[in-house]
Amino acid sequence: MDDPEQVRARLEETGYLVDEGLAIACFLALRLHRPLFCEGDAGVGKTALATALAEALGAPLIRLQCHEGIDASQALYDWDFPRQLLHLRAAEAAGVKDAERLESELYDRRFLIARPLLRALQTQPAVLLVDEIDRADDEFEAFLLELLSEYSVTIPELGTLRAEAPPVVVLTSNRTREVHDALKRRCLYHWFDHPSFARELAIVRSRLPRVSARLAEQVTALVQALRAADLVKPPGVAETIDWAQALDTLGANEVDAELAVATLGSVLKYREDTDRARGLDLAAVLAARGA
Repeated sequence: MDDPEQVRARLEETGYLVDEGLAIACFLALRLHRPLFCEGDAGVGKTALATALAEALGAPLIRLQCHEGIDASQALYDWDFPRQLLHLRAAEAAGVKDAERLESELYDRRFLIARPLLRALQTQPAVLLVDEIDRADDEFEAFLLELLSEYSVTIPELGTLRAEAPPVVVLTSNRTREVHDALKRRCLYHWFDHPSFARELAIVRSRLPRVSARLAEQVTALVQALRAADLVKPPGVAETIDWAQALDTLGANEVDAELAVATLGSVLKYREDTDRARGLDLAAVLAARGA
């Protein structure tokens, strides 16, 4: 892709709508082989960007879901111990007694289990999604920083494995904690904010073309109003799409306040938030949209 506008067009062909700032960030990530660090509330499209990039590039998406306590054996590689043991027993049954030969055979690539990070280094092209890096600990951040600096890894038994072409790397964070500056400095940065009404409506129409225009507009207006309320977890674009899809599944071409309240479970996930939403004048929000 030769320029940010072409990146934008290719992403929009996949159904993912981007603004100028994100199109530029993606273009630079592709050209400079720099990871793209995406930060923002849950449900605003960070993970979906990696999926759209993979589709636009015709590359496989390799996903590493981070969690507390994740380590290199879960993220990078491990040895297939059961298969190694079977090989060892077979060799002993065949009368092989050369210990050095047995050891070299046990640590052959055929017994290597490539986890997401190693698969991304070995796959060209590839899009690597490191999802929710803020859930991992400091030690894993440091390990990831080293790997992304060189796009290589050293396996003691095999030597150094280096990517022929660096994967496109997207890191996401919901900001449950601050990620260290050292990792952020290695990346290009983009903050994902909640979209404007017009942009969110365009996203809903793009993702759910069969939903009536009236319903899409009303649901978008309701979600924008909910975000303005004092909620524990404001809904993201993903929840807007879920709500519109749920209402469409119920056969609705438009929504009133009573139906909106009855289906709040599609968009809000905390009891405090549903109680708060029931206290809002949803009918007035719909009336402002010409309901």
